[in-house]
Amino acid sequence: MSDNKGCIKCGSMDADKKEVAMTGTGLSKMFDMQHNQFIVVYCKDCGYSEFYNKRSSTGSNIIDLFFG
Repeated sequence: MSDNKGCIKCGSMDADKKEVAMTGTGLSKMFDMQHNQFIVVYCKDCGYSEFYNKRSSTGSNIIDLFFG
């Protein structure tokens, strides 16, 4: 039996992930330098999303963090 609890909003076990990059503030925003990189894990059923810093994410499966 799995320890996964499912999405905290709807309980679904159907999730996926994608990488995104965003600008910061100040000069990086002015020059559109997207050096802030994140992994977004989202529920495919309700759309609930969590952002994880790509640089500080552990080697474990990031989707496991989403499910708790």
